[in-house]
Amino acid sequence: MSRVFITGSSDGLGLMAARLLVADGHSVTLHARSKARADDTRAALPEADGVVIGDLSSVAGMREVAEQANASGRFDAVIHNAGIGYRESRRVETQDGLAQVFAVNVLAPYLLSCLIDRPDRLVYLSSGMHRGGNPDLDDPQWTRRRWNGAQAYSDSKLFDVVLAFAVARLRPDVLSNAMTPGWVPTKMGGPGAPDDMSLAPVTQAWLAVSTVPEAMVSGEYFYHQKPGPTNPAARDVTVQDRLLRYCADLTSTELDR
Repeated sequence: MSRVFITGSSDGLGLMAARLLVADGHSVTLHARSKARADDTRAALPEADGVVIGDLSSVAGMREVAEQANASGRFDAVIHNAGIGYRESRRVETQDGLAQVFAVNVLAPYLLSCLIDRPDRLVYLSSGMHRGGNPDLDDPQWTRRRWNGAQAYSDSKLFDVVLAFAVARLRPDVLSNAMTPGWVPTKMGGPGAPDDMSLAPVTQAWLAVSTVPEAMVSGEYFYHQKPGPTNPAARDVTVQDRLLRYCADLTSTELDR
């Protein structure tokens, strides 16, 4: 049995992955951004071990989530599932002055990776749209550029792959991978998304607990349990180090090796 923590698991793909893991006998801790949502989450999956509460759009909320997660004991795997979509028509700013899509999609998995007691496995949810992402960090908060929600999302999902590959390089004792669930009809994907919803949560659960050789790898990007093509920038060590430095400066927290 593995202990798994899943961010953004009050509904959608995170909750679906949790159900798969619980059905296979694993211990799962969920995450919701508010107490009200936590109550609904407990009702949705009463077999879960618990629900961590915290808003991942703020640095303070990220730290609260990490503190609660650590208080429950070390996890074997952490799935960074929480995310903001690409349909926002304007730049939404967090209390820290950051673009919300960057804060939730990039900074939260970075800081949680720094603060949560080191697990054996890390899974970062990305998207096929990451291949259109721009690794340039000149204006990641979109304060000078005209807002483009789809591009901001693509950039953030590229940075998720960059982060997964950077952690894989710097922590050889951890299996760190990124994956895409495909374009599925979630709230984020929309009702017209063509991919199979039943397959969407499988890969993240598989990467978190499976002992088959195909899952016991690090520094890869998966789609439906198979390695997939990535934006070449994700494997660029200079890009990786630049992102880590930027996130460290924003949070005053370094990723330990």
